[in-house]
Amino acid sequence: MWEVTGPRCQHGTVTTTHRVASTDGVVLALHDLGGDGPEVLLCHPTGFHALTWAPVAAALAGVAHCWALDFRGHGDSTHPASGSYDWHGPAADVLAVIDHLGLDGVRAVGHSMGGAALLLAEQARPATMAGLWLYEPIVFPAAEGGGVPGSNPMADRARRRKATFPSRAAARANYAAKPPLGRFRADALDAYVEHGFRDVPGDGVELRCAPEVEAAVFERGGDHGAFAHLGEVACPVTVVASGDGAPPSWAAQLVAEALPHGRSLTMEQLTHFGPMEDPDAVAAAIAADLFDLPA
Repeated sequence: MWEVTGPRCQHGTVTTTHRVASTDGVVLALHDLGGDGPEVLLCHPTGFHALTWAPVAAALAGVAHCWALDFRGHGDSTHPASGSYDWHGPAADVLAVIDHLGLDGVRAVGHSMGGAALLLAEQARPATMAGLWLYEPIVFPAAEGGGVPGSNPMADRARRRKATFPSRAAARANYAAKPPLGRFRADALDAYVEHGFRDVPGDGVELRCAPEVEAAVFERGGDHGAFAHLGEVACPVTVVASGDGAPPSWAAQLVAEALPHGRSLTMEQLTHFGPMEDPDAVAAAIAADLFDLPA
């Protein structure tokens, strides 16, 4: 399935959007963020969307051609017909995009859920990935946090999110005034707000990823089983931890140690939302690890 629209992004990167069929009736939005060099696939966290990667892609434009997808239920992608947000769905989305682009030996970057999706995709189809750079992937040992609806604090917080605003400007002002989004670099926050909302005729704007969808994703994040199969991931993987001390940061070291070719990196100055806080530092680290360039 192929459809191209554009341009989309206001932050230095001209994009086109491809439509790609995935599993469970999902139609994905795959955004071409441009750049010169080998293809790199960028995968976003729960509740976000592809174009929050635009500032990182702009910083990588001289060394990579960046693509970013909206996972099912996020951004411009459609919802699964079954209503299930099992995390093997995003892994299927990754593989659908790779097949659509005809890529072999993929270099990819994943943040949070996006990192878990890349690991699950490689486990489902070994030797798909040539190298991975994962910022605090949501992959935990043993119980992995459960997954019982209503018991997940991240899901509870997601359900309480304000879903509508009078305008994008009002939404941006709200987010900029407090953490965690208040820590975002201005262009990353602009990208999140610009493309993270849809217009509601006569009634302002609403989140593209509804709070209930975000909550459903969080509730299934503890039962995907990726940690138990990390030994099957043969490609080099850099696993990045922030300095915020939250569970994803300490789990990152455990993930790196469990991988046959894992490397750990700590970016002390950042939190779990580091790719949006300092896109240039993140892009430099990606370039150094995936393209053997000086950081």
